[in-house]
Amino acid sequence: MTAETLRIHPDEPEPELVSEVATRLHAGQVVALPTDTFYGLAVDPVNLRAVERIYELKSRARHKPLSLLIHDVAQAYELARGLDTAFDRLAERFWPGPLTLVVKAGSKLPLRVTANTGNVALRVPEAAIPRAVVATLGLPITATSANLSGMPECTYANGVRDQLGDKIPLIVDGGPTARSVATTIVDLSGGGNSWMILREGAIPTHEVVLTLQR
Repeated sequence: MTAETLRIHPDEPEPELVSEVATRLHAGQVVALPTDTFYGLAVDPVNLRAVERIYELKSRARHKPLSLLIHDVAQAYELARGLDTAFDRLAERFWPGPLTLVVKAGSKLPLRVTANTGNVALRVPEAAIPRAVVATLGLPITATSANLSGMPECTYANGVRDQLGDKIPLIVDGGPTARSVATTIVDLSGGGNSWMILREGAIPTHEVVLTLQR
């Protein structure tokens, strides 16, 4: 297999090309596409065979849940449960943007996506391409970085091709990603407005703290 390349405008994604990506995802294919941090591997999260393919490609530990890209805050309420004030404050302040929030998964998501943890990591990206794909597909998409385990994350489509070009059918080339720093991850799954920073990334810890304390 040699990956096909599909060039899509990073700021104004062409609807017919976005529809092609959504069709591929609906068919269970793995598609690499740019997010606002790194290129990611997207699949339909309800398609368990496609989800399993992600774990195989990445040699990813089966106990690690996959993060999902969503279109807006409203979609988070459809996919998660027990969202509280801490979630609302962080989502209002930093979405769209490089903040991943770990929350309790709702019943719509298969346990496989949560790696049987019952939690899901959600993010509304700034990047136009994944948001357009999610809107067209009508479902969130996975967003794990498009690189082999132990290899660097990719900020260009060519980097994805070098690492995964013979393992996936389609790479969306949307030019370089806007950032080269990973998302900040905040765990809100404990409920009761409890929170824990799991990884400091593009958003500094002090900004998260200030937002939650206001």
